[in-house]
Amino acid sequence: MFKKRKPYPSDLTDREWELLKPLLPPDKERGRKRQVDLREIVNAIFYALRTGCQWEYLPHDFPPADTVYGYFRRWQGDGTWERFNTVLREKVRVQAGKDPTPSAGIIDSQSVKTTETAPAETRGFDGGKLIKGRKRHLVVDTLGLVLAVYVSAASLPERAGAKVLLEKLAGRFPRLEVFWADGGYAGADFIAWVKQTYRWVLDIVKRTDGGRGFKLLPKRWKVERTFGWFNRSRRLSKDYEQLPGVSEAWIYAAMSRLMLRRLGRGPLTA
Repeated sequence: MFKKRKPYPSDLTDREWELLKPLLPPDKERGRKRQVDLREIVNAIFYALRTGCQWEYLPHDFPPADTVYGYFRRWQGDGTWERFNTVLREKVRVQAGKDPTPSAGIIDSQSVKTTETAPAETRGFDGGKLIKGRKRHLVVDTLGLVLAVYVSAASLPERAGAKVLLEKLAGRFPRLEVFWADGGYAGADFIAWVKQTYRWVLDIVKRTDGGRGFKLLPKRWKVERTFGWFNRSRRLSKDYEQLPGVSEAWIYAAMSRLMLRRLGRGPLTA
């Protein structure tokens, strides 16, 4: 029996755990009794995500920090976090009355500061946003759910980052037809390249009023909302990670947590 403790607000509910449990990879230590509660491992990871605490500052009523970290990195390395995101996204789309796979997406990027732990070769300067750090390249569906993420140095241009994103999507979404993006992705050559390479339409949504300041644009506001969702997770307030791949795993984890909450409020589906 595993030790009981007082719950934290970031803990999975019973319904959320029942949704996530079948998606966990099988335990490699066959024939041996597991020494940790995987539900508590996930709870500890979501606690770190929500609060932004370092691994060694996890409360002592969770499993040991090095054990929690080991599972997080193992699931990052074998693609488990991305798989969580994929399966849960399909369930959320079905719950919303949509096809499990999207026919359209929205592309954007977000530059964020890093800490001294990030190697210099993984950082850069975004001259447009005046931010030194990394850039989160993101493509979402029309519900704002993440289809793919790519983390680079902040100096990487939007179109170069978009090429990596589109390559990640190739062959995975047979219904995809069109993407919306802002002026940072404009350019006849790039739009033609997308069409020729993937047979997708890249539609550039620009402001028409010529004004300054933030303004919600048709279609594109949904990806801005997704970046806003990241603000709920203090671990994503900056890029605290040494490796960009770990940063991508945290984004998939944040989206998985959000989708588990949505699914947990509705009927359980197969």
